[in-house]
Amino acid sequence: MDHLVLEVGLAIILIALAGLLAAKIRFSVIPFYILVGMAVGPHAPQLGVLDFRFIESAETIHFLGRLGVLFLLFYLGLEFSVGRLIKSGKSIAVGGTIYIAINFTLGLAFGFLAGFPFAETMVLAGITTISSSAIVAKVLVDLKRTANPETEMILGIIMYEDIFLAVYLSVLSGLVLSDESSLVGVLLSASYALGFMLLFLVVGRKAAPLLNKLLDIRSNELFILLIFGLLFFVAGLGETIHVAEAIGALLFGLVLAETKHMKRIEHMILPFRDFFGALFFFSFGLTIVPSSLGGAVGLTLGAVALTLFGNFLAGMLAGKSAGLSRKASANIGLTIVSRGEFSIIVANIGIAASLSPKIQPFAALYVLILAVLGPLLTKESKLIYKGLNAIFRWDKPKAAKERSTSNR
Repeated sequence: MDHLVLEVGLAIILIALAGLLAAKIRFSVIPFYILVGMAVGPHAPQLGVLDFRFIESAETIHFLGRLGVLFLLFYLGLEFSVGRLIKSGKSIAVGGTIYIAINFTLGLAFGFLAGFPFAETMVLAGITTISSSAIVAKVLVDLKRTANPETEMILGIIMYEDIFLAVYLSVLSGLVLSDESSLVGVLLSASYALGFMLLFLVVGRKAAPLLNKLLDIRSNELFILLIFGLLFFVAGLGETIHVAEAIGALLFGLVLAETKHMKRIEHMILPFRDFFGALFFFSFGLTIVPSSLGGAVGLTLGAVALTLFGNFLAGMLAGKSAGLSRKASANIGLTIVSRGEFSIIVANIGIAASLSPKIQPFAALYVLILAVLGPLLTKESKLIYKGLNAIFRWDKPKAAKERSTSNR
């Protein structure tokens, strides 16, 4: 018998209960959504008509979760504008390069020191380099940090990572799946991704008057249908030329932020963002099998420690290059520490190539720990910075500054 609707309903109830518990103890809902997804799945029991294995509905829940990523990034794009991002273009390029260089180098060093062969090391470096767009977007919105000075750099790094990912997936697939990688193919992949982003941003900014007329629709029903249609079309179009669909959604949000309809779109999209976003984190949890995690604990904890160090260092240097304060720079490193959907994509390439069996449990546990730690570190960033400042004395007390000034 078809129990698809029943299973989806059960999943939503479990998500709601997890969210209520998180609200009760005043904690980020993201780890709770992931953990409740882990608690059920193929290893869970079936109680009468209530099937906690979610076998029949897994594919549907996964697709709904994909929509959640689109809505999360689209909403984040609405909070900004193309103009603001273009003005920060140079600092974002520098900051993104710093972030990728530090984290990728540390990932390579970790893989070699752990004794992995070259192919496995390349996979591990990819897993540990790319942050989760979905988690970062959710945290920024939940903590109301979209107006913070460092958020432009965070957004820019997310987009920069996508260009790197497009290139890296091409190289990695060639190396581990076919033992060769065409330089021409890699360069084309990178140029398509970069060209699509730049063209979309430039044309989108010029198209604001046209979009204002196109979206001048009284009916809310027709208005939201057009927005959804364009959102999915743009995201899907980007994916055909190796730009992640989530980045396509972010770009479309940035373009619509230039229009006079931005507030209306933001208001109408909010419930969809929250609903489908919750389903994404739940579906992510469904992919993690708890019994497979034990064999990679030591390796994972070492990688997590290295990632925390690398992200914080990269955030401080990227922020400094953009002229941001040390506090704002620290926020960059703490906010983008979460790992998620992109790390799993890289891990799947290693699994498809029949590389080390440690890759799958390592990726699952690594992502889970940082998906839990990321929102927590971001929420407590002020406290963390205060503690580090007490040790390193980055910011001198006002009295000391005044005495220093008067002595000159």
